[in-house]
Amino acid sequence: MNIGQASRRSGLSAKMLRYYESIGLLAPASRGENGYRRYSEDDIHRLAFIKRSRDLGFSLEEVGRLLALWHDRQRASADVKALAASHVTALEQRIRELSELRDTLQGLVDSCHGDERPDCPILSTLGNTDCCGDTPDQQPRASAERP
Repeated sequence: MNIGQASRRSGLSAKMLRYYESIGLLAPASRGENGYRRYSEDDIHRLAFIKRSRDLGFSLEEVGRLLALWHDRQRASADVKALAASHVTALEQRIRELSELRDTLQGLVDSCHGDERPDCPILSTLGNTDCCGDTPDQQPRASAERP
């Protein structure tokens, strides 16, 4: 099948297929007499594996390791589990960080009057070079910062 058909079947763009080929996640596609890429059912299966892995948030490097484990019939499932467990730990950390960001931003939103007044704690905090790492309740009010 051609790249357009492979794209539709895999749910990935043609650009992503070419990219995955260029970084070695997908073997170079065979070429027809016309020079166009030709993809096999095995290629589609591999692309679906890559897509599902990426949808779960695995990095390209992790996807490469997962692919290697997938094709290694002598693998230990403990190796696969360790990789997935490490990814879960990283996701949990990211969720904590995103929750902290949300809470910080929500604090800023809550402290903003949102009316016709020009003072805005959101902009004041973003513009304050001394604020890095501080929470919104530690920041001075915009009206106190500017004359």
